[in-house]
Amino acid sequence: MIKDPYLVICKSTNHMLRAAGLIEKQYAHQLVPVPAEYGYICNTAIRINGADVAAIKDMLAAKRVAVEGYYRENRRPLPGLLGRLASLALSENILSIMGKIEKGMDLQKGELVTLLAATGQDMEAVFIAADMLRKELIGDVVDIRAAVEFSNYCKKNCTYCGLRRDNKTLVRYRMTPGEIIGIAKEMKAMGHHTIILQSGEDPWYTTDKMLEIIRGIKRETNMRITLSVGEWSRDEYKLFREAGANNYLLKIETSNPERFAEIHPDDDYKTRLEHSKWLKELGYITGSGNIIGLPKQTVEDIADDIILMKESGTHMIGLGPFLPAENTPLDREKPGDYDLSLKTIAVARIYLKNVFIPSTTALATLVPEGLQRGLEVGANTIMYNLTPPQYRGNYVIYSDKAVIDLEKTVAAVRAAGRKVPSSLKI
Repeated sequence: MIKDPYLVICKSTNHMLRAAGLIEKQYAHQLVPVPAEYGYICNTAIRINGADVAAIKDMLAAKRVAVEGYYRENRRPLPGLLGRLASLALSENILSIMGKIEKGMDLQKGELVTLLAATGQDMEAVFIAADMLRKELIGDVVDIRAAVEFSNYCKKNCTYCGLRRDNKTLVRYRMTPGEIIGIAKEMKAMGHHTIILQSGEDPWYTTDKMLEIIRGIKRETNMRITLSVGEWSRDEYKLFREAGANNYLLKIETSNPERFAEIHPDDDYKTRLEHSKWLKELGYITGSGNIIGLPKQTVEDIADDIILMKESGTHMIGLGPFLPAENTPLDREKPGDYDLSLKTIAVARIYLKNVFIPSTTALATLVPEGLQRGLEVGANTIMYNLTPPQYRGNYVIYSDKAVIDLEKTVAAVRAAGRKVPSSLKI
């Protein structure tokens, strides 16, 4: 947990990556979006403990890392919010909560539930508050990242997922380490600084194969590496970290232990939390998230999900609607609600403040303009797909998955009135 937080803001992304590599060896830290007040010097800042500022400053100076400055991170009010909402006919409860948001006060679970249940003009107020807060804290540049889905084999049998082992109709594929490293080199040439490696839990990728992939990407590109490859042992997480992996996305899906057990027959809720703790202890920047609209889920459950993200210090928050996948136990269930999905993004932004929240492919699958709309209600990240075309159509975690490429990503960013990172070569 970061105490008395300071932000290290570097003069370029390359210097930020150098600084993060040095800091992570000795000090607690988190990567967070740069607050808008500092301009677009580099889109990612390094959050550190106030007690470590002097030592880190000396270390980075000795290594000639170009730092713009070290800034205390303060909670700020959101002036002008109530003025923006003056034309709306708001309920007393929503108006009271908006007053607290304007003053920069913390919200309680019951208030999160009220925001998640908002309708009509109350709901519009939630969206406006989240978008204002996003702009105030982060600015208009959207963090654009690319993912490669390198295997759709999975040993698990999650009830909602089309990759589950009992789905015998799915055409399976695996990419070789060489193919994956080749895609990473393409990403680097496009101006990306992070690669997301995503797959089912595929035993074919042994520890040694994963290390080959991680080391190869680091050697050829020096990109940051985000892993989204399920549960491994603590020792394996440690080896991946030492080989060069930086971030780890291990979604909880739901903070309700009963719901978790229903959708994850092969997993244990407490074990998932323990693994998330291990990842932080090992120095990963961690990601999690939930599925909105699971059977039997309540808005209270969703509020608990958001609270858990804050309590665990989660840095990347993936929030997407449930979408049924063919040939799964939940294939007859209805999709998650679009408005509730948007409200979850908005409430997460209001409560969690300065974190990375993507506008998801699932949202764009549910509603064509979902990618743009997510950006308009608090999201600041899009992760698009660079999986080779011959494989892409078989990574069906849910049915009729939208194809989000760089062109569609940039179009959504611009339609939302936002900015594309200057480092991307488009």
